[in-house]
Amino acid sequence: QVQLVESGGGLVQAGGSLRLSCTASGRTFSSYSMGWFRQAPGKEREFVAAISWSSGNTYYVDSMKGRFTISRDNAKNTVYLQMNSLKPEDTAIYYCAATRTSFPGQGRYEYNYWGQGTQVTVSS
Repeated sequence: QVQLVESGGGLVQAGGSLRLSCTASGRTFSSYSMGWFRQAPGKEREFVAAISWSSGNTYYVDSMKGRFTISRDNAKNTVYLQMNSLKPEDTAIYYCAATRTSFPGQGRYEYNYWGQGTQVTVSS
């Protein structure tokens, strides 16, 4: 069992930056690949980024490459999402998720554990 808690969301102006954190409980965090998803009002939850537990490889949706960076600190049981050059369309609830696979994909059904989410609001 893994419990995930996100933090770091908030209100930011367009062009600004935020760093989201997701801290996991348990001693097996290093053996989980981690992903970030987001859900805007009235829209489906969509994949943002993921990082493999085994290779450290990172994966991004094309529209966010270059603006968002996912990283992890296994010693702190924490995964981060650095978001730069934020746009109003990035406004959403951001969720972190965990999966045992070494090759984390974009499908939300691949992930077994989810956090409660953190709100990110970007004003124009």
